[in-house]
Amino acid sequence: MAPIVRLLAQTAGVESRVCVTAQHRQMLDQVLSLFEVKPDYDLDLMRDDQSLAQLSAAIFTNLNPVITDFKPDWVLAQGDTTTVAMTSLLAYYHRTKFGHVEAGLRTHDKWQPFPEEINRRVAGVTADLHFAPTEWSKQNLLREGIAASIIKVTGNTVIDALQYVSRKPEPAEITQLITAKLKTNKLILVTAHRRENFGRPMEDICQALLELAKRGGVEIVYPVHLNPNVQEPVNRLLKGKNHITLLPPLDYLPLVHLMKHAALILTDSGGIQEEAPAFGIPTLVLREVTERPEGVAAGTLKLVGTGTSRIVEEAKRLLDNEIAYAEMAKAVNPYGDGHAAEKIVQALISNDLS
Repeated sequence: MAPIVRLLAQTAGVESRVCVTAQHRQMLDQVLSLFEVKPDYDLDLMRDDQSLAQLSAAIFTNLNPVITDFKPDWVLAQGDTTTVAMTSLLAYYHRTKFGHVEAGLRTHDKWQPFPEEINRRVAGVTADLHFAPTEWSKQNLLREGIAASIIKVTGNTVIDALQYVSRKPEPAEITQLITAKLKTNKLILVTAHRRENFGRPMEDICQALLELAKRGGVEIVYPVHLNPNVQEPVNRLLKGKNHITLLPPLDYLPLVHLMKHAALILTDSGGIQEEAPAFGIPTLVLREVTERPEGVAAGTLKLVGTGTSRIVEEAKRLLDNEIAYAEMAKAVNPYGDGHAAEKIVQALISNDLS
């Protein structure tokens, strides 16, 4: 949302305010600083070990007076978090127009990813404007009965944000890490944290990383999510192993620059599935299904699931086969040209989606 927030602030005739729920406090603050965004409302709802029900109730209770106070013509929210689903419902209760950024992503399996698939479907039912990142996501919405007149294909604002951040100087911590770790080895960047991968799938992913580290010629770098369901198996199985570096969660700026050094990415993250192709980095998706099949169809992504042998087999194929690697690295990024925010703001101002 940062590119949209920045553009709205510069747009004549628009009064915009920013509200954050702080559903993920630590990740949020560094992004706000990076993009120089100062929230007008900070609900500060992050609590240790709170359930989805508790979070949902807190969003409803604390966001309601914000909408009552500001009386906006439009409420915008991006993606598929619990914050988005609850915000869309609350806007509906206030009879306030709701614009869904990154609309139309679907796996058509309500349990994968959990709870994101249902969150975005809720937003899809309540939205007055749907800002779909791709033609595929638009078609999902049309099949659900959404009128074509309220769907705008814009590209994804994550590419806008990525271009903005990638132009900033590389942080010293990344330069030092690369200098220390990557003398002759290839960097494999790993991110894995999704709820549906908790338990056995996470352990199988860790076993695959151990096998890849033993083969030589690679250095695996894994910024580890703070969730205990990720921390426990990752530290138990991978901490202290040769050619595996475990890091605390990275801020967005260093993560983007670390990505630029990677030869291969293994991830279950949604955003990285869109970001990695912008840098031409082959990416193996550690999930059984993805709401971003455009990348799979374009050849920039490959679904490999969480089975140890499959992950190892596909990673080795890319590391050892120059032709297979080049095919993925040269594929075209289907997620946008870096001008999504401009298209979204223009659509809001004109409310003309023809």
